Amino acid sequence: MNYNLKVRLIHDDAHMPYQAHEGDAGLDLYSIEETTIQPGDSALISTGIQIELPKGTEAQVRPRSGLALKHSVTVLNSPGTIDEGYRGEIKVILINHGKSEFKIVKQMRIAQMVVAPVANVTMTQIEELTPSERGEGGFGSSGKNNPV
Repeated sequence: MNYNLKVRLIHDDAHMPYQAHEGDAGLDLYSIEETTIQPGDSALISTGIQIELPKGTEAQVRPRSGLALKHSVTVLNSPGTIDEGYRGEIKVILINHGKSEFKIVKQMRIAQMVVAPVANVTMTQIEELTPSERGEGGFGSSGKNNPV
């Protein structure tokens, strides 16, 4: 599916979201500010962009795997959801799970954004759910030694 994502740059240091390779799901998001995130702390980082999502879509802000692996820095509310009607600046909540401070610099790729379709859901209140094989089995209910 091909969507048209409208992007408004609202800061001189802002960059258009960037798709590194054709077919990549994520569009890189860039910082327009400099700050340091101490171990265990989080920070709200500005990107300097606003977006207009296509009808029937959402955007998900997700971590960059390189920041997570090399620096233990990730998106705190991953994935962060941007609803179709939101028109404010896109900002990213990063958390430093590492043991060293992490410096954010201008133009740093800090997260990735994935645009995805949203299911149109109709809800019906009922008294009982249809039984299933799994039932109410939750966390760990499938066991530890399942055959592959």
